[in-house]
Amino acid sequence: MKPILALAADLAEGRASARALVDEALDRIDDPKGEGGRAFIKVWRARARIEADHHDATRKLGAVPASPLAGIPISVKDLFDVAGEPTPAGSKALADTPPARADAPIVARLRAAGAVLMGRTNMTEFAFSGIGINPHYGTPRNPWDRARGRIPGGSSSGAAVSATDGMCAGAIGSDTGGSVRIPAALCGLAGFKPTQKRVPLQGAFPLSPTLDSIGPLATTLACCALLDAVMAGEAPSVPAAQPVRGLRLGVIKTLVLDLLDAKVAGAYQSALARLSASGAQLVDVAMPDLEEIPKINGKGGFSAPEAYSINRDTIANKAQLMDPLVLARIKRGAEMPAPDYIDLFRIRREMIGRAARLTRPFDAMVLPTIPIVAPALDEVATPETFRQKNVLILRNTMLFNFLDRCALTLPIHAPGEAPVGLMLVGEHGRDRRLVSAGLGVETMLAQR
Repeated sequence: MKPILALAADLAEGRASARALVDEALDRIDDPKGEGGRAFIKVWRARARIEADHHDATRKLGAVPASPLAGIPISVKDLFDVAGEPTPAGSKALADTPPARADAPIVARLRAAGAVLMGRTNMTEFAFSGIGINPHYGTPRNPWDRARGRIPGGSSSGAAVSATDGMCAGAIGSDTGGSVRIPAALCGLAGFKPTQKRVPLQGAFPLSPTLDSIGPLATTLACCALLDAVMAGEAPSVPAAQPVRGLRLGVIKTLVLDLLDAKVAGAYQSALARLSASGAQLVDVAMPDLEEIPKINGKGGFSAPEAYSINRDTIANKAQLMDPLVLARIKRGAEMPAPDYIDLFRIRREMIGRAARLTRPFDAMVLPTIPIVAPALDEVATPETFRQKNVLILRNTMLFNFLDRCALTLPIHAPGEAPVGLMLVGEHGRDRRLVSAGLGVETMLAQR
């Protein structure tokens, strides 16, 4: 679909109707040759049509919507509470849980802004991997090279495919170690991970309460900015783009450039060259602490013990219904001694402080979002190949969940090439400033 602001303009000028947008989205979801059956776990067809008709009727009466999201189709990840429905989080083990009593705050805020919610999108079970595979509901294929059959990235797999395939104008996912930015980058979308405290986590099935955050995926960063503002309880708006000329960008040299494949390296170097030619100041930066974070996560980090605490009753009673790859990762959390878990908070606090002092002079830090392009499904078909690719795909993104930063990804690949993402990382709590810088970079990339 067109970007959200373009759709809002079409609706305001009478060039489109909300019902037509919803019907278009439903047609794409229901296309038997498409990915809708794997991208969505549940579709709210009747409600979406009723809401779209309501928006159209109020416009005909002369009412001016207070939000550009009014009448716009949006999808939500399967881990958000929707009143009257269970929240299975991509799992068969939770399919019969009691229905939620109320919408999650982000769902309620999107509805209040007039968004038409299309349905619940597929995801990695319990959001615990960057690959995007789900053996229970199927795995939606990456829009790039569908003939080969490639992973969409995870855990917000269905969110990314729903947005790339026009089943919605924007999608809401969660990001604990990269689960918004990874599928966005692998599918050629923009994605935004806010500072954790910016968007309320209530009503979202948790993976790691210490690291979880909620963010949007869409065709443009402006779309993401609108959705983020609404979910954060702010007026729906897009900040002014900061000109690239004069942007001071720290180019991270520690760890994040290791094992880049040729397509990623080429697209990344081209993006840096374009930024420099457009007047950005690029400064190489070493961040030694980044090499320690994968070691911490290799021992379980926060995610494994917290996920085990959340899901241990389910494991005790319904382990046979769980994805074995997810189950094995969660069960590692039972092995972490309590003193080690407690020490992680001190270590993290110290690293956050050192990183803040190092990056404060910059408008943003830049790096490749993911070191590789989307692997084929048969390349992650064994537990060992799955583990190897999962660790590599998560490596760059998870660093900044650990450091509690805001971060975004923008597509930088040439048309027709494998999708590649450029990640910009901002300061803690300076989310709109980062988006402003990202909008400038996005505009420059589009112009050139």
